[in-house]
Amino acid sequence: MQSSGRVRRQPAWHMLASEFSEATLNEKGSGEYDPSFVITKLGAKVNRVIVAGLLERLEVRETSNGSTLYQGQMRDPSGLHYFSVGDYASESMRELTLSLVEKTEIGEPVLLLMTAKSRWYQTDEGAVYTSLRPEEACEIDAKTYALWLTRACEGTLQRMKTRNDSLSAEPTAEGLKAAGVPDNMVDGLLLSRNHYGEFDTETYTLNVMQALDIAEGRMEAASQPAPPPQSTLDDAPAAAGASDDDAVKETLVAIIGQLDQGDGVDFETVLTNADARGIDRQLAEAKLDELSNEGTLHEPRFGWFRIVS
Repeated sequence: MQSSGRVRRQPAWHMLASEFSEATLNEKGSGEYDPSFVITKLGAKVNRVIVAGLLERLEVRETSNGSTLYQGQMRDPSGLHYFSVGDYASESMRELTLSLVEKTEIGEPVLLLMTAKSRWYQTDEGAVYTSLRPEEACEIDAKTYALWLTRACEGTLQRMKTRNDSLSAEPTAEGLKAAGVPDNMVDGLLLSRNHYGEFDTETYTLNVMQALDIAEGRMEAASQPAPPPQSTLDDAPAAAGASDDDAVKETLVAIIGQLDQGDGVDFETVLTNADARGIDRQLAEAKLDELSNEGTLHEPRFGWFRIVS
């Protein structure tokens, strides 16, 4: 009696870029059709994902065997996803990619949603990097992006809770199941615990807060490319420059006020939030310095900002 063939199609996880990109553990079965997985720190065992974000780059290059490969990067509020589309992709995916190349060349902002297979590669030095191979993709509007952000944040929070609940359980499949860990998280959590050990989940909490903040009302900034760097107010007319300058400062203060849980907010988190709202990093750095010099902000320790009461 012959086997039915391929292993069943793996479910797709809604996942923010930070969780996927930080993964350094992979698993590949020995069979011809066995799926490969990327295991995240939170215990997700990922073969396929549903991701979304602002398309930042899409470039074409010729490979050594003469085929064409399109390499791109897509940003969500937590970081970047890297992906590639080759001759192996479906006709519809290749057609969409060609149209996206034209839009990126003229600077047209594109919000993209894609279902993709997880991929990883290891350097000669042993470092592991993740990427995506899109199966399907489409352009979306801000409302759809907000819905995806909400879904991805819900998934992240649930995985954080499951992981935290599992820490007190016996580190075996039976122990995790007895502690109420869902079946689809058991294997991944065991592998994650052995590989990553203990780590702080605060970064993921901040990522979720950033994403939800955008989903709840800052979609216009999230769907537009970052403006060109502005190093001084002399780069623009005085009236418009002053207005833009004040708006940037107000946004930075609002970010810090929202994310400060008592110890201040670190420099990189402030810049990541600002970048998600379309504020250039150089400009944000300059305005943080101004806010500190004028006494609106202070640094309880180097690189951390708090609002002066």
